[in-house]
Amino acid sequence: MSFKSKMLAAAATLTLVGGAAGALTAGPANAATPSCGHRCVNLFSKKFSDVLTTKPGFVLDVLRQGAKVGQPIIMFQSSNADPAEDFTVSLQGTVNEFATAGLLSTGALTLHYGDDIAWEIEYSPNGVDSGLCVGIASLFTAPGNNTPVSLQACGVSARTVWVTASANAQRGGIFTFPYVPLINGADTNFSHPYVLTYPQNGNPNDKPRPQLVTQNLHQFSRGQVYDNQQWSAFFGVLR
Repeated sequence: MSFKSKMLAAAATLTLVGGAAGALTAGPANAATPSCGHRCVNLFSKKFSDVLTTKPGFVLDVLRQGAKVGQPIIMFQSSNADPAEDFTVSLQGTVNEFATAGLLSTGALTLHYGDDIAWEIEYSPNGVDSGLCVGIASLFTAPGNNTPVSLQACGVSARTVWVTASANAQRGGIFTFPYVPLINGADTNFSHPYVLTYPQNGNPNDKPRPQLVTQNLHQFSRGQVYDNQQWSAFFGVLR
């Protein structure tokens, strides 16, 4: 039975795309293209967000709109005419629910993040599900420093699952949403988890476009997570 089939069978009570996403999905229902509509999710980084508005300057993007396994995940200028920025939530539930379904490891993961939300982010250009999700390749048994993030088959393994680390949530500006680190579901390093990261010295306007990676969670002395590891999202058509 596939990862997704197990999840649907063992965790029928999952809440899809709504309030259960907590800090990450707080905000107005304003995804990228009109075809994708309100079910699409726009993921953006604090590093490139304007704290005075609710519109992120750059959002999660699939390089050259390539709907194939291994296609790099980048950040690109927000647009409501770019299907490469269309993503949906494929599966969503708590870490405990995923673990009960046998889809995430029990023990340390559930001990540290059991009540946090876990989800898959599926590439859905123009609202059409591709079956490909944001994750790390199967050749990596677990994430590490600078492990590339790309499109991978949804519902196959924990490598396409992301956990919202709510304990590390940071408030946004007056008009923005909270930000949280996203831990890869295949992570086994719970003291210094590997999280979704935009390359520290990269910029979305650089060529070639910097690819997102996983890196150990980095914090300043007062506990604040680095901006390039803080993520937020909202649903709907980009304005």
